[in-house]
Amino acid sequence: MDMIPQLMEGSSAYLGTKNLSINANLSSSSRATATQPPFSSSPSANSSRYENQKRRDWNTFGQYLRNHRPPLWLSRCSGAHVLEFLRYLDQFGKTKVHTTICHFYGHPNPPAPCPCPLRQAWGSLDALIGRLRAAFEENGGKPETNPFGARAVRLYLREVRDTQSKARGVSYEKKKRKRPVPTLSASSSSAVASHQQFQMLPGTSSTTQISKLEK
Repeated sequence: MDMIPQLMEGSSAYLGTKNLSINANLSSSSRATATQPPFSSSPSANSSRYENQKRRDWNTFGQYLRNHRPPLWLSRCSGAHVLEFLRYLDQFGKTKVHTTICHFYGHPNPPAPCPCPLRQAWGSLDALIGRLRAAFEENGGKPETNPFGARAVRLYLREVRDTQSKARGVSYEKKKRKRPVPTLSASSSSAVASHQQFQMLPGTSSTTQISKLEK
């Protein structure tokens, strides 16, 4: 599964051109004058790997908006623009997605190379959207206007997951965890034992058993 830092490799060749670009190491975007969208917190030595990756992804998306033609402001960014961004990232993908006419369609381990296109893996896109969705709200965005949580984005990710699952012959379904068998405590065991004493024995009545217990 592709990682987001890796899927940006090789993108530095597009910087400074008329085409939309992403910085290879994503560090120059943090040094550039980020008029939109600004990141509110500065990186610290104790930042977790997740926070660092989220910051890089946010700066990358900000650079994408600035390079957009015409330039796009975050306040006017919609789910459609997020989909455009995800499709743009496919050019940096490293996951082979077989087409329906490919002999290796649905084959998890193809024995030979094929001309099928490389795409971003569903897992990478899903994780990326999760980080950008959190970053949007951390930088003042409202949950109800979060473009990364739009229904169109969720449907797109589901479509990518299903398409890649069939094309690659892999399953993305989460394995269900087996629930542990509950063990009886000492109090529960004693309660069960007491209850069993009142069970009727063959050929006797409940009144007889109760009188025996009273004795």
